[in-house]
Amino acid sequence: MVRNHAKRMRRIATAVIGGAFAVSLLASCTTTAPGGGGGGDGAAGGVGKTVEQAQKDGYLRVAIANEPPYTQVNTDGTVTGAEPDILRAVLKTMKVDDIEGVTTPYESMIPGLNAGRWDVVAAGLFMKQSRCDAVAYSEPVIVSTESFGVPVGNPKNITTVQDVLDNPDLKIAVLTGGFEEGILKTAKVPQGQQVLVKDARSGMEAVTAKRADAFLLPTLSLNDLVKSDASIEVTEPIEDAPKTGSGAAFRKEDTELRDEYNKALAEFKKTDEFREILEKWGFDPDAVEGVTAEELCKNEG
Repeated sequence: MVRNHAKRMRRIATAVIGGAFAVSLLASCTTTAPGGGGGGDGAAGGVGKTVEQAQKDGYLRVAIANEPPYTQVNTDGTVTGAEPDILRAVLKTMKVDDIEGVTTPYESMIPGLNAGRWDVVAAGLFMKQSRCDAVAYSEPVIVSTESFGVPVGNPKNITTVQDVLDNPDLKIAVLTGGFEEGILKTAKVPQGQQVLVKDARSGMEAVTAKRADAFLLPTLSLNDLVKSDASIEVTEPIEDAPKTGSGAAFRKEDTELRDEYNKALAEFKKTDEFREILEKWGFDPDAVEGVTAEELCKNEG
């Protein structure tokens, strides 16, 4: 058991450190059919990964973004955060022992999943039409609000998406490939008003350096970021932003795995542990009650 644990810890550390390498591989590879054995653990030839195979392997490889409170990489290379913690707990009830985390940008998560480089995405990858067409989401585990990160005092009084549309001089930072980029596109905010950034820290820096007037991101993510930057404050949740939510994303052909996960998740949501995990990371466990993947997948974008 000690030897197996040590081997798994080495795999976890290697996966996290190798995230950037995996992304570079994605950029260089040719088009790969979903699940088509792109060098990872995915099932080849369009055959979905089964629960039995996951149990035999003892883990699933999961794409994360290192964006607290949704996901977080610890100094020892292990992964935590609201989504990985719930994924890990639910999988244990399915007799799948653990998860391996691979850090990767949001725009690479679905291509990497469908190329077989990881088995599941659990990273606050909010549901919307285009993503739901590409992957098989579980039922949601998180329902979240959006806010703007603005200079203290909110000098330009940015509180809604409509404010951005009404003032063509405003520039809003968003993560490339993130749900928030989709919000601005759906609202027809001109491209020239969008400042695309690679990660959350870059979004904060865009505001402090005055390259952007605000950073659009989930409220809780911004609340975490401003703990280390007193020059930025977080607006109240945006009234005209759509309801957002996320769950685990599986390959389309992994329907058995997704369906069994949904059954286990439904039971896990009834437990105190589910509430404890969400509350630990600042989420309201009651917010997800009655919200379905079908509903969230209607979000445009």
